[in-house]
Amino acid sequence: MNQDKQSTYQISSKQSVFDLNLREVWQYRDLLLMLVKRDFITFYKQTILGPLWFVVQPLLTTAIYVVLFGNIAKLSTDGTPQILFYLSGITVWNYFSESLTKTSTVFTANAGMFGKVYFPRLIMPLSIVASSLMKFAVQFGIFILILLYYVFFTETIAPNAWVLITPFLILLMAMFALGVGMIFSSLTTKYKDLSFLLSFGVQLFMYITPVVYPVSALPEKYRFLLYFNPLSPIFECFRYAFLGSGSFDLFNLLWSAVFILVILVVGTVIFNKVEKSFMDTV
Repeated sequence: MNQDKQSTYQISSKQSVFDLNLREVWQYRDLLLMLVKRDFITFYKQTILGPLWFVVQPLLTTAIYVVLFGNIAKLSTDGTPQILFYLSGITVWNYFSESLTKTSTVFTANAGMFGKVYFPRLIMPLSIVASSLMKFAVQFGIFILILLYYVFFTETIAPNAWVLITPFLILLMAMFALGVGMIFSSLTTKYKDLSFLLSFGVQLFMYITPVVYPVSALPEKYRFLLYFNPLSPIFECFRYAFLGSGSFDLFNLLWSAVFILVILVVGTVIFNKVEKSFMDTV
C-alpha cells in the first residue's frame, strides 16, 4: 500500500453561513432518496388504508368545505364548481403546510441522528420537501381527474396556457416552506415554545390565504392587504390557470417570488449558523 497516499476529502465546519455546499449535498443524493423512502414507508406502514389516505384526506376535507363554506356560509367560488374550487385550494395548501410543519422540527426531531453521524444537514429539510411532493403528486392527480371530467363532460371549465408554470408555482411553495421551516427549526433548538406558536400560526395563516375563498370575495379596498401574503398570488395563479376563474396579476407573482427568495436566503443563513452548535442547546 502506498503510504504517501492521502485522502482528499475533509470534513470541516463551513467557512461561511452562506455556503450551501450543494456539491456535497449532491454526493449524498442516495441518502436523500433513502430518507424520502423512509418517510413514506414509516408513516403509512401501520395504517389500514395506507397510501389511500393520500386520496381520502383531500376528498373528505373538500366535502366538508363544500358543506360549511359553500352551502352554509355561502362563500363565493368565482362561479366555478365548488368541488374543484375547494379541492384546488386544499391540494396546494396541504403541500405547503405539511412541508413547513415537518421542516420546522428538523433539528429537534433528528437530534439523535445528527449527533451520531455526519452528513450535510441540508439533506434533512430537502428530504421532507421531496417526500411531501410525493403526496402532493397523488392529490394533484385526483384534482386533474375531476378537472378533466368537468372540462370534457360539462364544458364549464376552461384551463389556459398558464398551467405551464405549475412547476414554478410548486417550486415557490417548496422554497417558502423550506425557508420559513428552517428559520423555525433553528429557533426552536433554543426556544421550544415556538413549535406551539407555529402549529397555531399555520392554522391561522390558512385563513389569510385564499384557500377557501377567492380574493374577489374581499371588498376591493382591502384586497391589497391579502397580497402581503406571498402565497396569495400563487393560489390565485393556480386557480386562474386550471379553473379560468379569479384575477391574476403577474406583478404580484413576481413580488411573491422575490420575497420567497429572500426568506429562503435568510432561512439558509440561520440554518447554517445554528447547525454548528445546535447540539449544545437542543
